[in-house]
Amino acid sequence: MIELRNVYKSFNSHHVLRGVNLKIEAGEGVVVIGGSGTGKSVILKHVIGLIRPDKGEVIIDGQNLADLSEGELSHFRKRFGMLFQGAALFDSLSVWENIGFVLKEHSRLPKEAIMEIVKAKLAMVGLRGIEDKMPADLSGGMKKRVGLARAIAMNPKIILYDEPTTGLDPIMSDVINNLIAQMNQNLSVTSLTITHDMKSAYKIANKIAMLYHGEILEVGTPTQIQNSKNPVIQQFINGSSEGPIRVD
Repeated sequence: MIELRNVYKSFNSHHVLRGVNLKIEAGEGVVVIGGSGTGKSVILKHVIGLIRPDKGEVIIDGQNLADLSEGELSHFRKRFGMLFQGAALFDSLSVWENIGFVLKEHSRLPKEAIMEIVKAKLAMVGLRGIEDKMPADLSGGMKKRVGLARAIAMNPKIILYDEPTTGLDPIMSDVINNLIAQMNQNLSVTSLTITHDMKSAYKIANKIAMLYHGEILEVGTPTQIQNSKNPVIQQFINGSSEGPIRVD
């Protein structure tokens, strides 16, 4: 479903991705871990086609994104849902308008039909009766769940999660992790999550990939990653200041 083949990306003289290879099968939930500033978000932006590689290929559902025009790429993105790090809700729009925005833009459904879809998606993330609330009236956890409801509004084949538990307390983080796991299973979607929260990674991943110095260092199940012999991986997953990863 998702494949990055030998992907390189630099910004001016800063080499971010140095030959990334990653393959995600249909229906898998893969989590990319790695330190802040290592290029995890850059991988997400390649997958959704917001940026193009300097070298290498990004293949989504058999389609090389480099072969698509901007118009074709915009249409192709309808296959994706995305939960942004800060939920990224429109402050001036109500909850139902936020979730229904993409449906209004990309379908000819009447308002009543959109509202029914919005209510159904909110129910899936454990929120009912908040359609008319404004983002300012919501807690951080509620905003994340509204963002998740928006991400699944178009019944996407692929969902991307950008640091989904950042800024949440441990209990709400677990709520979000459970919802992501449920979405992966109940909706039969393929998901790619970037995070440095190992508790989240272990809970939602079928496979975990470690990004280090612009390359995928190792890919494995949560158990395989926990038992990895690689000292870089052990230092990262255990949150130790001592080891080969430099602490600046």
